[in-house]
Amino acid sequence: MKAIIAVPAIAGLLYRAWSHKTLTPLGLVAAGLTASAHALHPWSTPFVLLAVFYLGGSRVTKVKHDIKSRLTLSATGSEGGEGPRTHVQVLANSIVASVLILAYTYVLAKKSATGGYNAAQCFSNGHDVADVLMIGIVANYAAVAADTFSSELGILSKSKPRLITSPTFRVVPPGTNGGVTGTGLLAGMLGAFTIALSSAAFLPFCTETPKSRAGWVVAVTVWGTLGSVLDSVLGGLFQASVVDKRTGKIVEGSGGKKVLIHPSSTKPGVPANTAGLTPAHGVSGGAQLRATEDIANTATLRGSKASKTPVGTSTQEHDEDHRESRRVESGHDILDNNAVNVLMALIMSVGAMGVASWAWGLDVRELAVW
Repeated sequence: MKAIIAVPAIAGLLYRAWSHKTLTPLGLVAAGLTASAHALHPWSTPFVLLAVFYLGGSRVTKVKHDIKSRLTLSATGSEGGEGPRTHVQVLANSIVASVLILAYTYVLAKKSATGGYNAAQCFSNGHDVADVLMIGIVANYAAVAADTFSSELGILSKSKPRLITSPTFRVVPPGTNGGVTGTGLLAGMLGAFTIALSSAAFLPFCTETPKSRAGWVVAVTVWGTLGSVLDSVLGGLFQASVVDKRTGKIVEGSGGKKVLIHPSSTKPGVPANTAGLTPAHGVSGGAQLRATEDIANTATLRGSKASKTPVGTSTQEHDEDHRESRRVESGHDILDNNAVNVLMALIMSVGAMGVASWAWGLDVRELAVW
């Protein structure tokens, strides 16, 4: 991508993110590095895909923020909704594509240096083994765009989501990892379609017909939609969905991080047991103070009219209810949301490259020569 176009385009994206407060300071740094990596490719297609994904994703997040905030809670107990994205979230959606773009750029440069490639050469659509790298790049953005649209808009469905990893597809609260709805699937398809259409418009195909372009759009849309389904499966299996017992709402971790079962816990998914511990035992001073205050308050209320508990009655159950305000709705506490996104993007990108290599009869081991 020419510098005269890339520099102002990158500056424009970063300014928009800064002015709309959609990224944290470190998120802006990560976005700048990511955009620069995309702009290194001689074609504009990678950068266009990044821009379409960012602008489309931030748009649906902004439009539905107020509604979504009433359906979930943040890990701090306030209303939910999407805040500024962190550098980890930026990389979770783009790191796979960035690696493939740098690899593709390197291969093209090597071929050009040996006289076997002209940087302005078109996308041969299967006649060159390097083409599979572009397939992986497009597949990455189709999948992450579908996942973003599905999660942001699917939560607004009037029908209750059902857990895709449950044998009975049981009903779960909105925002549950692995919860799917018809609205979410359609939204995911829309997200994948935006990438499919953009790639069809900006990829410099060597030979093109309306039929081949239409087939490309359909294939990319279907593959991206499958990515959103895979993300739901991975999230339902490997990511714990935590529910606030008092409201029945899903608790969302800040920046896609894991959610503590109890705010005083030192590890995600582990209930607090802070009585008698000091910070040296792995409990922070703030956590110890909250636990001490809970115990003191419970002791004060024992036997009083406020607690409605007779003198001498054990308050263990009351104390447990007071302290444990969250529970795991589904999933295993293995990965956070960012790790699930990276895993899904990697599987869908590598999978698309494998399918394309098989369909075109290419040997991807030839890339090692370059």
